[in-house]
Amino acid sequence: MIQFDREWLRDGEPGPELVQEALRQFDREASRLRQLRDYYDGQHAVSGRMRAKGAPNHRLWHDLPGYIVALTSGYLVGEPVQYQCVEGGDLSLLNRVLKRSAADNVDCELATDAAIYGRAVEVYYADSEAMPRLCQADPRSAFVVYDTTVEHAPMFGVLLSDRLGQHFERLCQRVDVMTPDWVIHMERNGTEVPHEVARERHFFGHVPMGEYWNNGRERGDFEGVMNLIDAYDALQSDRVNDKQQFTDALMVIYGATVEEDEEHSLQQRLRETRTLEMPAADARVEYLTKSLSESDTEVLKNSLRMDIHKLSLVPDLTDEAFGGNQSGVAMEFKLFGLEQLTRVKERWFREGLLWRLGCLVHFLRLRGFQVPDAETMEVQFSRSLPVNRLEVAQTLRAYDGLVAKQDLLTQVPFIEDAQAALDRLLGEGVYDPAQADRLG
Repeated sequence: MIQFDREWLRDGEPGPELVQEALRQFDREASRLRQLRDYYDGQHAVSGRMRAKGAPNHRLWHDLPGYIVALTSGYLVGEPVQYQCVEGGDLSLLNRVLKRSAADNVDCELATDAAIYGRAVEVYYADSEAMPRLCQADPRSAFVVYDTTVEHAPMFGVLLSDRLGQHFERLCQRVDVMTPDWVIHMERNGTEVPHEVARERHFFGHVPMGEYWNNGRERGDFEGVMNLIDAYDALQSDRVNDKQQFTDALMVIYGATVEEDEEHSLQQRLRETRTLEMPAADARVEYLTKSLSESDTEVLKNSLRMDIHKLSLVPDLTDEAFGGNQSGVAMEFKLFGLEQLTRVKERWFREGLLWRLGCLVHFLRLRGFQVPDAETMEVQFSRSLPVNRLEVAQTLRAYDGLVAKQDLLTQVPFIEDAQAALDRLLGEGVYDPAQADRLG
């Protein structure tokens, strides 16, 4: 988090020197963000490993970062986020605005970025029809600056991009500074202090940029196990290298000298004839190899893999423990670590979504639309898990008569509106009104 005292602002806006200092602090994180992206894209430490000339040099990388990110982000927003107004307000307009921006897809991108970099960035803007839109920004080129109060309120956001010439050469760097009232367009060459070139007003009422933190430390989901992933890559690469060296073992001839003819070398004759004539009776031939202990290597590989999944709190779904017909309680215990990790991610993600709603509501109200207050809205997450419907039905039957019918219907996986489902049951005569009133 980049923080400054509000007294450094000039009439509520950051000056060029303050923007320059913010960029300097952001550049300190550039190498870390690049490394995280490289690991996610498959550029691991083993990719640059060098060995002696002629020695096998297989460099196997395993997409464990991609696996971890896909599982944690999918578990968080695999099911679309739902919004509900606690005071019963109409959210149809807000839902249409979110749909126009493909908010479900943006949420997936934000969750993926948060799992990779430890944070994600979102930008709000107005389209050609003067309606609010939102999009995901690259965390490697966008950030928000906060004040030093206990609230850590956003002061301004920064979005970086390259200005290209006619032949796609880089002319300068664009620095778009977003304050609660203005989008200030700046430019700079190299590391010089940026200068303002233009500005335009926006109508979101807040900084039109939101950050989604992955956790309080702003760390990615695989960042803590990168060394273990390097060890796993090196171990598997060395196994393949050892196998190739075993097949390319040196031939040692004792008690004889084998001459080569002018047309074929010894190696060529062996490949073609698969025989070797020995001139002496006591001569012998053997290969110079080193013994390979596959069992020890397999134990080490499994140990590394278990540590990676244990410390990242992401289960190995290929493990035999996830096979078979297991109860929901047993599955919940196996997913306990992932669930706790996701609960933390969910709380931080909800903060970003509420900031989004506040900006969109302010814009829509300036346009004259009737939209409920953002403070009256709730954000609901759903877990994308396989459901044992037979077990759910048995559990609901056991609670029948002890819990209200409507509450029971909320636990049925394929029912979205419990009240509507209860009304249909009453209409079909399954329950009489008196019983429904008493239980529902």
